[in-house]
Amino acid sequence: MSIHICSHDIIGIQPRPWGGPSIIEGYMNFLVTGAAGFLGSTLANRLHAEGHQVRGLDDLSAGDPTRLHEGILFTRGDVSDRPKLWTLLQDVECVYHLAAKVSVPESILYPREYNNVNVGGTVSVMEAMRDVGVKRVVLISSGAIYGTQKEQPLAEVLSPNPNSPYAVSKLAAEHYVRTIGALWGIETVSLRVFNAYGPGQPLPAAHPPVIPHFLRQATHGGSLVIHGSGKQTRDFVYIDDVVDAMLAAATAPTINRKMINIGSGTETSIEALAELIHEATGAGTERLLTENQDPGVSRMRADIRLARVKLGYQPRITLQEGIHRMLSQDPRFQNSDPSSPDE
Repeated sequence: MSIHICSHDIIGIQPRPWGGPSIIEGYMNFLVTGAAGFLGSTLANRLHAEGHQVRGLDDLSAGDPTRLHEGILFTRGDVSDRPKLWTLLQDVECVYHLAAKVSVPESILYPREYNNVNVGGTVSVMEAMRDVGVKRVVLISSGAIYGTQKEQPLAEVLSPNPNSPYAVSKLAAEHYVRTIGALWGIETVSLRVFNAYGPGQPLPAAHPPVIPHFLRQATHGGSLVIHGSGKQTRDFVYIDDVVDAMLAAATAPTINRKMINIGSGTETSIEALAELIHEATGAGTERLLTENQDPGVSRMRADIRLARVKLGYQPRITLQEGIHRMLSQDPRFQNSDPSSPDE
């Protein structure tokens, strides 16, 4: 177990590096599951910077604890470990549940494992919250639950049409959280996050996220491989905007049992994304179209009207600005020497 003890002597005076006011009034105790991941660590660090007490739990199957500020109480462990959850949940006022397996292609190969972690792990967290008496949970779900739809933008009232075991597992987790919360008096909200991106986003060897993958290729002399026609669209949302919504969900008064989309509200085709990255990097990157992999659903655009009403959510970072932030803040994309090995 790796533990960092929070120094309460400095609570309330940490600088706010994002330059905005605190979203959560007062100071609270939080548990973040999946705290060493891309979204989880950004959220946990932001909460800590605002002066909250933050405990993090992660099994480190994909996370990196060095992402976390040393003032965060971090424990290595699994969300199925009920005794460990009981200990970590003492005096916690809100849980952010992010611990999950998140690869769509991997879920097709290992659906049972995705069900065990994403569904079973969620139920385990809810049971532990009931046992300890924690009264609010924010589940981080996914826009993938919508699948292929005739209507755009994708509103929360649409019937989900998941097309992968990953999407099924996130939808099942939503239903468990909502149902168990109603039965046991726990306030619940599920945030359906679309394609989040930002500095530090992991780049696994298999099926990497498209924005950091394209940036690495462009800055290291590689080609941009576009699956399908490149006409398929996605809703890319910058990580700071996602975290704003997540923080608001901790105390928003009228969101109990809600499912809320968190995206940019804008759809961008993969070919348009490739052009933005070409313009941002100035690299003469070759683009290759390939038909050997399913490009996924044809269109995705989040309807974010409910998030505006319930969370005061207003995405601030355009895709063009987000790409420039990644180029300036992420050292992996600052070496344009094609002979240099990829990180």
